[in-house]
Amino acid sequence: MTLFSSLRRLLAGANLAALPGQALYNAVVETARRPDWYLSGEVPDTMDGRFDMVALVLSLVLLRLEDEPGEAPKQLCADLADRFIMDMDGSLRQDGIGDQVVGKHIGRMMAALGGRLGAYRDAGTDDAALAEALRRNLWRGAPVTDDAVAWVVAEARGLASRLATRPYAALVQGEIA
Repeated sequence: MTLFSSLRRLLAGANLAALPGQALYNAVVETARRPDWYLSGEVPDTMDGRFDMVALVLSLVLLRLEDEPGEAPKQLCADLADRFIMDMDGSLRQDGIGDQVVGKHIGRMMAALGGRLGAYRDAGTDDAALAEALRRNLWRGAPVTDDAVAWVVAEARGLASRLATRPYAALVQGEIA
């Protein structure tokens, strides 16, 4: 979908939920905003903390989609990246970031998402490696209790396990948990 066709659909009153990948992206954000991540997991309830949680959940979804054969899952990954960009763009503008620097911020956010995706992929099934990646990326090196880290590792592993059992068609519909 080109930028022009996206704008035309929006201006024509198209429902955002009808955009490719939107149902799944909405489920990613809903999952990332669960209060228990911020309470039991001690994730900072800040703009950065919420970004990092969306990046974690989105990374787990993207890693699951990598296992799907065919071109449709690759396109869904691209659609999710588009939804992520739209969401981050809107958040930045809502926070008063001007047009001239939004692009730079979005570029940094995409690089951060890519880095986190790589770190979580590299951690594989090694809980200690995942814990280290989370300490670096989710809490950004700030002090956090071992219990909170263990809780987030367990929740992330549980989510990844649930994603692995979901059929592709269910994922497309936004059924991730």
